[in-house]
Amino acid sequence: MHVLITGGSSGIGAATALAYARTGADVTITYNQGEERAAEVVKRIKEAGVRGAAVHLDLEDHATIAPAVARAGAIDTVDALVANAVRWGNIQPGSMAFEDVPAAEWSAAMHANVVGNALLVQEVLPGMRRRRWGRIVLVSSGIGEEGVPGPGPYGTAKMALHGMARALAWEAGRDGILVNVAVAGLTVTGVRPFPQDVLDRLAARTPSRRLSTAEDMAALIVFLGSAANHNLTGEIIRDGSNAGRSAHAI
Repeated sequence: MHVLITGGSSGIGAATALAYARTGADVTITYNQGEERAAEVVKRIKEAGVRGAAVHLDLEDHATIAPAVARAGAIDTVDALVANAVRWGNIQPGSMAFEDVPAAEWSAAMHANVVGNALLVQEVLPGMRRRRWGRIVLVSSGIGEEGVPGPGPYGTAKMALHGMARALAWEAGRDGILVNVAVAGLTVTGVRPFPQDVLDRLAARTPSRRLSTAEDMAALIVFLGSAANHNLTGEIIRDGSNAGRSAHAI
């Protein structure tokens, strides 16, 4: 099995790459600016005894998408796609009123996170259809469902992935391709540090009394994007950390 993971140089993407490698899958990751980090992840993939590679892909530059998938396909057929790369945007929570968000920010979020991922899926689908087997996991965020003040474009773009998965499930299911969304809550990755008191408060509001790690998300993604998933498709699967923003404390 060969897996293509976008945004695989750090955080959830890197953890997912290593989790797949431990199952015996070959893994190609993409990176945008983190070439050195990507090389380190590839080194660890290969230490698991499987093939690993890193290719450049920038969701904001659509011209990089087809070449990246072609380079991955030259290594081996892409059996599973994990669309994890994201454009975060330039608006911090609480920093700007909704009516002040520039049109350019909306366009950039949709251009990268929605259109970019749609083009990415278009590149891998023909091969999956020929083989009549494939797995696609779109990585979303609880921000899209719960919302936070400020980054409307980011949350809106993430919610668009939910609609994309529903459409793809019907479109590609007859060819043995299963498509699902893995929704990350606030995940402890070290990529974006949060104050410990905030993490503790959110963890206390989850059923398990803890926030998920990148490895927890990776386990969910690997299941959805593997042969262990027999017929789960078109679903929105929320990681347990999402409960941390719920209105009730348990």
